Amino acid sequence: MKRILCPKCENYLTFDETKYSEGQSLVFVCEHCGKQFSIRIGKTKLKAQVRKEVFDEQEHKDKFGNIVVIANVFGYKQVLPLNLGDNVIGRRCVGTIINTPIETADMSMDRQHCIINIKENKKGKLIYTLRDFPSVTGTFLMNGCLEDKDRVILEDGAIITIGATTFMLHCAEE
Repeated sequence: MKRILCPKCENYLTFDETKYSEGQSLVFVCEHCGKQFSIRIGKTKLKAQVRKEVFDEQEHKDKFGNIVVIANVFGYKQVLPLNLGDNVIGRRCVGTIINTPIETADMSMDRQHCIINIKENKKGKLIYTLRDFPSVTGTFLMNGCLEDKDRVILEDGAIITIGATTFMLHCAEE
């Protein structure tokens, strides 16, 4: 199965590339936005991967940690690296600028849903805190809903749910 990106809404569509030959043109209609577009299958379309879907979880764990988005009906497994400071987490969408976008079709997740802040204390230890952006559907930590002004300190392995999507925090190794 091959995935292609809709040029309008940037959602992925899948098709079986083995049923088509090189040089053939295909027409698609995006199920999310209704945009009709075509592609021509060439050697690069069949051989090249559009995007590296799953990172090695250990690849980003050493610097500031990462979040692992658990695969569900709305999206695939993703490993997203975290940075020092505010990491704004939400649904990836054209025109929305956030530094930790989750590629998903989950419309119950806001474009800017929650923030994981990473800072160093005086001893050099990284402190992870979670807060809601605020979002429409809320941010859940271990099945408890955060209030608007809550700031919760996170530990390694914390399970966070935003919309219908769940991810796990992996803190950096000390």
